Amino acid sequence: MNFKALKPFLTFLLSLFILFSSSLSMAAVSDDIKQLVQNPVDGELTVSGIKLGVPEIVRNFYQYNDYQPTWNDKGKIKVLLKHINDSYKLGLSPEDYLQNELKSRLNKMFKSDREKAELDILLTDALVRLAYHLKFGKVVPSTLDPDWNVRRAFTSDDQVAKLHYALRSSDKLQQQLEKISNIGPVYQGLINALARYRAIEAQGGWQPIPAGQTIKPGMSDPRIPLIIAHLKIVGDLKTDNSSDDKTLYTPEIENAIKSFQHRHGLEDDGVIGKGTLEQMNIPVTRRIKQILVNLDRIRWVNDNLGDEFVVVNIAGFQVYYAKDNKVFWHSRAQVGTQYRKTPVFRDDITYVEFNPTWTVPPTILRKDVLPKLKKDRGYLKQKNMRIIDRNGKTIDPNSINWSTVTARTFPYMIRQDPGPNNALGRVKIMFPNKHMVYLHDTPSKSKFNRAERAFSSGCVRVQKPFELVGLLLKDPQKWNQESFQKILDSKKTQRVNLKQPVPVLLLYFTARMGEQDQVYFFRDVYKRDDKVIKALEQPFKYVRPVSKSSS
Repeated sequence: MNFKALKPFLTFLLSLFILFSSSLSMAAVSDDIKQLVQNPVDGELTVSGIKLGVPEIVRNFYQYNDYQPTWNDKGKIKVLLKHINDSYKLGLSPEDYLQNELKSRLNKMFKSDREKAELDILLTDALVRLAYHLKFGKVVPSTLDPDWNVRRAFTSDDQVAKLHYALRSSDKLQQQLEKISNIGPVYQGLINALARYRAIEAQGGWQPIPAGQTIKPGMSDPRIPLIIAHLKIVGDLKTDNSSDDKTLYTPEIENAIKSFQHRHGLEDDGVIGKGTLEQMNIPVTRRIKQILVNLDRIRWVNDNLGDEFVVVNIAGFQVYYAKDNKVFWHSRAQVGTQYRKTPVFRDDITYVEFNPTWTVPPTILRKDVLPKLKKDRGYLKQKNMRIIDRNGKTIDPNSINWSTVTARTFPYMIRQDPGPNNALGRVKIMFPNKHMVYLHDTPSKSKFNRAERAFSSGCVRVQKPFELVGLLLKDPQKWNQESFQKILDSKKTQRVNLKQPVPVLLLYFTARMGEQDQVYFFRDVYKRDDKVIKALEQPFKYVRPVSKSSS
């Protein structure tokens, strides 16, 4: 028998057998996938005891694909594993995406059909988990703040079709994961800061600096070497102390201290006092957690940032106007005190009002105005205020029996007339909301010189309000500083509607990126970071976002 002549035929038969066997195996894997995703245990979809993180999307995806295996392409697996590994760099936890479980199963040399089905499902679940966190953040902000109203929604109702599209090839998967991972320079800057501070941690961090007397430029102090070391580690001091006396507080160190103070929300006066040392003695581990918190906060709101918007950073005491992915303007702001916190929420600016009146809100009426008015009737004239009824008619204060008046029984309103001493200043920027909070001018301008500016009763006082008004009205020929002054001189209240509403987001960030790739840290004035840190440390939990059509 001529075996050489039979070799092509035998090779053909072998290939048919392999193809047939592979088809049988694929069919068996498909059957196992169907059984696994259709049969919950105690109401949960599990794979070898592992509860699926996003069961509704995984189940619907396999049903959409007729329960066919999805991860036969090693390229797609490689892409997914890389992005799971890289999630650590983004401030997320790779174990939320089954990193070790997947590696263990993938390293197994031979797998049964059942094991192949389980691996396929776990890979899909891991991808959905990762995409969910990249798009929305790990923490659900509404669970921490009941007033949170920033939209958290899928941009498409058909998540299964989007998942199917992403898994068509390794290239498509790479593109989709890169797209949701890349959310702008501010986010990337904090990612770089996270890497830098983790490197500092790996090298031992910094040593604590003992308390002691205030150190002023020109003084000598034994703590100066420790201060120099800290400033070098965090990048505020680039070169060595030029003085032979290593305990001398030189001009070079002073400049570095001012840089440090500026980055940490302190008065940048160059004086090393208690506040500066407190910031230096915050451990690097805490700084890392602070960066992690604010990376997630960016993910919470990324989908809500359009082509034009105004953002208030409450913790940073700043307000920004952004357009076309660029910050065109910013200003110092004053925000609510610890006891009258400025709320976090989103709304739309619809109009501005020049020469506003100010109607005293109930809380301020109860806590501030009525007690002062009862003691001194001249308080009304001094503050340019009037008592009015519901029809706007002025009421003579002498006609009121003040001994019986309480905030609850007071039947009138107290209104402050327009003027430079009005509590709202000369202009307010309005986005009507249940909190009765908005942006406005203020007569208390000296307070803008303070590094920490939590002075208001909840509203946001803007240092340069007319510059922002000009940007919002978008007609410099008609609306400019000269025309603004004419309106102010008239002393008449005037409302001007915006041509188009502009989104405004009152947010809370305790870390941000600044000039020259430097990270800025702000004091957690409302004590909100710890709740986010705790939530970030919890196991994966899926909370279904609202669909776009129902948001």
